[in-house]
Amino acid sequence: MCSSTQTRTIQDMYKSWIDSKRGIVVHGGMIRDLLLSFHKATGRKPLRIIFYRDGVSEGQFYQVLLYELDAIRKACASIEANYQPPVTFVVVQKRHHTRLFANSHSDRNMTDRSGNILPGTVVDSKICHPTEFDFYLCSHAGIQGTSRPAHYHVLWDENKFTADGLQSLTNNLCYTYARCTRSVSIVPPAYYAHLAAFRARFYMEPENSDSSSGEPPRNVAAGRGVRPNAAIVRPLPAVKDNVKGVMFYC
Repeated sequence: MCSSTQTRTIQDMYKSWIDSKRGIVVHGGMIRDLLLSFHKATGRKPLRIIFYRDGVSEGQFYQVLLYELDAIRKACASIEANYQPPVTFVVVQKRHHTRLFANSHSDRNMTDRSGNILPGTVVDSKICHPTEFDFYLCSHAGIQGTSRPAHYHVLWDENKFTADGLQSLTNNLCYTYARCTRSVSIVPPAYYAHLAAFRARFYMEPENSDSSSGEPPRNVAAGRGVRPNAAIVRPLPAVKDNVKGVMFYC
């Protein structure tokens, strides 16, 4: 998942190449690996796929959807012919300026001790898109300042979720985050993707990974805001077999 200002599609969701020695087509990619891992752990293939995607601007919604949904389809077909489980594709957005407040500050049943709306609050009308399937969900309890709800936009839904069904599922997932015992502000799959991406930066750019801003330092000596040459970025090391199925990046 990508969380930069310039939206990028995920390139390694599915890939295939010709093995020159054996003369056969070899399949790979993240989605295929996850499907095989699920089958190994449970003895069956997933009956449905719910894909939470972070870091997509509204102008890039359908460009990302077309590319990545196609990659999911190809990965499923590479496992078994005619294997096409229904897919729900949901974009998660946290960088927005929408805030939610209770109608009455005097009614303590509508707010928590900090004055924020209660966790689990959903808004799916009036301020949402008039025709598309989107909603705001404040899944966490505010500790300091004003809580910022997450904005979920459903771009594709073959599982035929009702609004209440998908909202409840998303809210319940926010209580399953492995690093704490509280609910979190966005679904854990998006959080885990951020953690994995930041861990990868330590392997690829160890001298630049201590930047608190999350951005690689710019070339100050040159007098211009130029990023370091991409050619010096190190390739990712291979993940050891004994931790491939473990969330070691948490």
